[in-house]
Amino acid sequence: MTEVARAFRDKTAVAGVGMKLGKFPGQTALSLAIDAFKLALDDSGLKREDVDGLIVLSFGSDYDRLLEALGLNVRYAHQGWSHGRFISPTVQFAAMAVAMGMAKAVAIVNGKRGKAFGQAGDTEMWRQGLGPHGESPAYGALRPAFGAAISAQRYFHLYGGSNDDLAPICVAFRKHARLNPDAVRRDPMTLEDYRRSPWIVEPLRLLDCCQINDGGSCIIVTSAERARDCRKPPVYISGMQGVHAGPQYHNLALPGLGVAQQKVYKYKPTPEDLYSYRMAGITQQDVDALITYDAFSPLVLFALERFGFCGPGEAREFVRNGRIELDGELPINTSGGLLSEGHLSGWNLLIEAARQARGECGERQVKDARIVQYACFLGESLIFRGDR
Repeated sequence: MTEVARAFRDKTAVAGVGMKLGKFPGQTALSLAIDAFKLALDDSGLKREDVDGLIVLSFGSDYDRLLEALGLNVRYAHQGWSHGRFISPTVQFAAMAVAMGMAKAVAIVNGKRGKAFGQAGDTEMWRQGLGPHGESPAYGALRPAFGAAISAQRYFHLYGGSNDDLAPICVAFRKHARLNPDAVRRDPMTLEDYRRSPWIVEPLRLLDCCQINDGGSCIIVTSAERARDCRKPPVYISGMQGVHAGPQYHNLALPGLGVAQQKVYKYKPTPEDLYSYRMAGITQQDVDALITYDAFSPLVLFALERFGFCGPGEAREFVRNGRIELDGELPINTSGGLLSEGHLSGWNLLIEAARQARGECGERQVKDARIVQYACFLGESLIFRGDR
């Protein structure tokens, strides 16, 4: 680890968060983004003119349209991509901009309308020649669910298991969502409810797939010193690492599953694969709650093995018997996640991480949570540290 990384630990912080989630037929992506920005400003106690950095995402308004609407002038502007794998790197960009003095406070703003994947007007599945998530539209496989399904099929082929091994994830996250007033899905879900849900692409059922909804989100990143003077306790950014990519990485799979061009092997993380822990000065045992991208339930299994919470093929046993529930050994996706809280390209997951680190999640609060990790199957990670 570099000296710069050591010096960077806990020098920046999340100072404010704001979110709208649900169905808003009368609003645009731009108006949803503006509402979320105002909520985050109020949450932080900062004034509009205190924000001199802006990052916006590609599904929605361009950064200049948003700046016009907000009446803001900034000295750091960036426009990124809204796929879930890039939310952690986007926060990292904001933190580095603040740490380097290029901005004093950076607002990361997103607004989106619900999207029906696989429809005639959807060009996403044709990106990169064929689909970026493993879908093959030329052969009728039109949705990211296809990529997640073939990855799960390979996982169960290599290690054993079946659709029943995904049920504890979906049931646990619905329990969490029932304690979350913002969640899109709060109706009860039993194991039998799960088993009765229709197949999408085996081994995925309908309840293994995320929600589709409207919403807006905003996260404000500033210096640790400045955050300590804000309205809410700071949530320090202690460690981070980026998306891992290359020929051995299928977009919806753990390395080693042999999907598409990958080799087949039992993946075990190397020290470099776990860089964020070293940067934060912690181990997996210090993590009080884990937040992970769960557009499809198998991604939770992949994240657990990707970050060494369990060994190859062991995640399907790890998630059983309440272990990932609020009072379990490792609570995961305490808001209900994308499976039940809703889908904001994953930004709602990071907002939940900040709120857990602050201790303000009410009935779903993890007791004494101080270290909250956001970590995903492609290797990206943020480690948040609460100041309480």
